Amino acid sequence: MSPKKSDSPSASRLIDQRIEELGDWRGKLLARLRALIKQADPEVVEEWKWDVPVWSHDGLICTGEAYKNVVKMTFAKGASLEDPSGLFNSSLQGNTRRAIDFREGEKIDEKALKALIRSAIKLNAERSNQP
Repeated sequence: MSPKKSDSPSASRLIDQRIEELGDWRGKLLARLRALIKQADPEVVEEWKWDVPVWSHDGLICTGEAYKNVVKMTFAKGASLEDPSGLFNSSLQGNTRRAIDFREGEKIDEKALKALIRSAIKLNAERSNQP
């Protein structure tokens, strides 16, 4: 029983529930990624779409999905973003999205990830300001 979209405390509650349900390294990692997104953009909007956590600011930034062996951050417009640190390691063939698969025990390049999140926000702002 998850709402299709929400910009309300209920979306944040559903994300909290997902983190708790996972109950292992994936939940901890998803919580860490969520914290980094909020550090990169304190005005980020948490949503719940497609049965996964979604973060938006002037449009979709990324989703956070948990699978058996990875936690995946999918950037909606990742193919349009500069990735000087080479964080994108999944969904590289598409024309629009790019993703980062995080595996158990991997170190997160927090500075590079925050820069990528800010780039996605900047791209959304530029696109929303076009006539």
